[in-house]
Amino acid sequence: MAETVQHEKHGFQTEVKQLLQLMIHSLYSNKEIFLRELVSNAADAADKLRFKALSDNKLYEGDGELNVKISVDAEAGTLTIKDNGIGMTKEDVIANLGTIAKSGTKDFFSNLSGDQAKDSQLIGQFGVGFYSAFIVADKVTVNTRAAGTQASEGVQWVSEGEGEFAVGDIEKAERGTEIILHLKEDEKEFLDTWRLRSIITKYSDHISIPVQLWKDEVAERDGPDGEKIPAEPGQWESVNKATALWTRDKSEVSDDEYKEFYKHVSHDFADPLTWSHNKVEGKTEYTSLLYIPAKAPFDMWNRDQKNGLKLYVQRVFIMDDAEQFMPTYLRFVKGLLDSNDLPLNVSREILQDNKITQSIRQGCTKRVLSMLEKMAKNDADTYKSFYAEFGNVLKEGPAEDFANKDKIAGLLRFASTHNDGNEQTVSLADYISRMKDGQEKIYYVTADSYQAARTSPHLEIFRKKGIEVLLMGERIDEWLMSHLTEFEEKSFESAASAKVDLSDLDDEETKQAKEKAEKEIEGVLERAKAALGDKVEEVKFTHRLTDSPACIVASENGMTTQMAKLMQAAGQEVPEPSYHFELNPEHELVKLVADVQDEALFKQWTEVLFDQAKLSEQGSLKEPAAFVTNLNSLLSSLTK
Repeated sequence: MAETVQHEKHGFQTEVKQLLQLMIHSLYSNKEIFLRELVSNAADAADKLRFKALSDNKLYEGDGELNVKISVDAEAGTLTIKDNGIGMTKEDVIANLGTIAKSGTKDFFSNLSGDQAKDSQLIGQFGVGFYSAFIVADKVTVNTRAAGTQASEGVQWVSEGEGEFAVGDIEKAERGTEIILHLKEDEKEFLDTWRLRSIITKYSDHISIPVQLWKDEVAERDGPDGEKIPAEPGQWESVNKATALWTRDKSEVSDDEYKEFYKHVSHDFADPLTWSHNKVEGKTEYTSLLYIPAKAPFDMWNRDQKNGLKLYVQRVFIMDDAEQFMPTYLRFVKGLLDSNDLPLNVSREILQDNKITQSIRQGCTKRVLSMLEKMAKNDADTYKSFYAEFGNVLKEGPAEDFANKDKIAGLLRFASTHNDGNEQTVSLADYISRMKDGQEKIYYVTADSYQAARTSPHLEIFRKKGIEVLLMGERIDEWLMSHLTEFEEKSFESAASAKVDLSDLDDEETKQAKEKAEKEIEGVLERAKAALGDKVEEVKFTHRLTDSPACIVASENGMTTQMAKLMQAAGQEVPEPSYHFELNPEHELVKLVADVQDEALFKQWTEVLFDQAKLSEQGSLKEPAAFVTNLNSLLSSLTK
């Protein structure tokens, strides 16, 4: 057929060219994975046909027995995977087999390390299973026709895995897709039907449609006792159980089967961290099979990327990425739902407002949070691994899911002054268990990074008094804390807040020393306010500092520095936050400035202290040159 087909040449998308080179050089550490990927794609095609045929039975074209058929031609050296699913049009072929239609491909390639074992785990996260065919084949031919089209609308796609592919029109009597792998000389092991049978049993036993192998005819032969064994004609034999895994009892499904099914529904390469298989009966009946992945996909932060569960109704596939059944902050969860209560012709509009949908969503949300609670309690190391991948997504929860706010808060982990190093292992329950006698609040500090949070001057008094502070160095942390107000009846308070007051923990001697230090330089506040003018809302003394001369804090009802940065990063115009300028009356530099009588020189000193405080709080200055000029001038005056 190939000799008579008129082909059009097309160049691969740049990322596909790179990917094919990786595939050709055996990026997968386990070559047999290619068959799992191709069978999984074929099963998806059958699911999609079954759904579309609900509203147009003619798409079956008189053949409603959906299956995947695998055959070999030892003489030609080819392996063929054939399905009678939805098929593809010419436009579908060019779009689906010539590009990677998912975001994050640049990140994908930038993360490749050259280590086959590590790099192979990246492939599944990009839904590029079809290209795994080039691991074992030096040429791939795809013959396909979309269901409901004429036989003359068949399409052939051919590529040798280099820089281009060819597309041509063919006659194809049957709907569906046929993939012919022209195997490399050193990959002929995949022409052995027993080898193929073992791979299918291992990876695709859960596929809900028959996966069939062609068994060649066997001539009449002599038996062990001399009797004649009759000839057997060639025939298709089903290899897999062809039963939807989620419909089986949990006791009948092995861990390996659960893991392989996860790879089928998620197209991930790595095993999941954990899963939950649950059947709910009562007012609402449904079965859920939910997985927690081990690794985050590269497009997890892409707002346009669809996330959700596979939806089945009465074991009929309805849609991928049904986001209505899982809140956004749990978008990393993979798996499926099978409901008996939703109509087969369900639409997204019905799903948005359906009470059944809301009930299922609540049930699945609680199920996932319970899985995470169990993991955190029983396997701290695994939960630590989970949190490193998905912790920042989980932080979206308190704002989105008020009903489960306390559960989500209990799952959050932070770095703190109690531990050395940037390991987010401290839970809020841990913090409360270590609170000082008389301490009523949970203190935290937000900054651009862990290092900036750890060295914040706002922590000085807390360290002096031995009070633990949570260190938050992610941009989302400020937004989180604007929605997380209390935990176990303990309210949160920023260490950088103007409201911070630890005087209740002072003894009488300390209180008298503070009063004396303020009285000795009491006139400096009015002078500093006059020098800074509208740059600050208020100037006052502080005893939150021990090593630093000054700091700035957001006014009580004003926007914090980190919130302003968060909004600016989102492209919003943000006015300069309103600050209080706080001076440490016990610091020698503040005492020195208070003694300066020349008001012009005093203004310079005050501006330098203010800019230093801003630099410490914000990480940068809008007018760094002015700061440098003032500082140089003051340093020069010291040499005169």
